[in-house]
Amino acid sequence: MTTIQGSDIRKIVVACDAGMGSSVMLASQLRKQLGKHSVAVEHTPVEHIPADADVVVVHTGLAARARAVAPEKVVVPFQVFVGDPAVAKVVAAVKNGGAVDG
Repeated sequence: MTTIQGSDIRKIVVACDAGMGSSVMLASQLRKQLGKHSVAVEHTPVEHIPADADVVVVHTGLAARARAVAPEKVVVPFQVFVGDPAVAKVVAAVKNGGAVDG
């Protein structure tokens, strides 16, 4: 398991299978929630996770693929696209400090 402090997060990548749909909405929500912080939020297919990502947010069903593509990154799996506690923990860590495990 990899860990990162919220204050060290500069880029969050929302990775998905097809690159469209609900994960695009999640990336947009994260941008709005973290707009006052120096954190970039990108959206990408799981096979193209960029090397400079600090945290990869991905649906639970894709977490193994994300970890295979980016084994050194913090991968945060979630169950639902809106209001998932795992995603809320990432946002809280950026805003208030704390660690993110993945």
